[in-house]
Amino acid sequence: MPTGHEEQLDRERDQARSVDRKGGPGHTVLLALALAVPALKVAYTVGGGSHVRDVFVGMEPGNWPDVLLGMVLTEPLLGCVLGVVVSRVVFALFAARGAVPKGDGFVRTLRRIALTVVNPLAVGVIAACCYGGWWGLVTGLAAFALREGVVVEYRAGRRGRHHHDTAYEPPCWLRRAARSEQWVAAALTVVVLPLLAVGVSLDGRAWTSVLECQVQDGTETGTQRLVELGRKGNGVVGWSLDREEIVNGTGCTDTGSLRVRAAWWNS
Repeated sequence: MPTGHEEQLDRERDQARSVDRKGGPGHTVLLALALAVPALKVAYTVGGGSHVRDVFVGMEPGNWPDVLLGMVLTEPLLGCVLGVVVSRVVFALFAARGAVPKGDGFVRTLRRIALTVVNPLAVGVIAACCYGGWWGLVTGLAAFALREGVVVEYRAGRRGRHHHDTAYEPPCWLRRAARSEQWVAAALTVVVLPLLAVGVSLDGRAWTSVLECQVQDGTETGTQRLVELGRKGNGVVGWSLDREEIVNGTGCTDTGSLRVRAAWWNS
């Protein structure tokens, strides 16, 4: 008959598994950032107020993710931390549903290695393609390390008896590493990622190309700087930094810089 202490451990394990099944704090943070960060980025870049409404109308709703994607592609650290967090959240979600194979047989071990390695490898390759080889290597290793702790905890029964591998007994150092991994993952998800996202939102750089285009103003045509919002035929729909309104530009060339205004902390 289980003692009070064992019942408490079971409740804690079931609670941890339940959190993983629902995505945990990572799911909540990622959803909040996906909604709030694009609005903050646009508001600071174009000046807030009615300008934000005009920009989002000019972009059309389907282009909302372009703001977040542009931020990730222009800031390597944000992109890599986001990749690591998403990798762990997704893995914990599947692990809570029994995706971690039990036992020490060759096939089970091979499946477990593939489950743990393939996704971090993919994340690392994406980071390498976007930011360079060293960024990709560090991102892949970090994603792997944070997933390995989840595997250890499920196999050792620390996140529910249903997934407990009774034949598995990790060494003490590995148990300690798995516990530390939880704190590192929580810090990355709840502290580091939001701070990075807010910092990139307020850095004064556009989330997309800043172009020099020919814009017609009445009967005259002049050169203006535009934040590109979309393309229509041979022209560009963009936010004019000179006139502070949506305009159509033609004959556009890239300025080579995303800088629109001073960063918030320098203004």
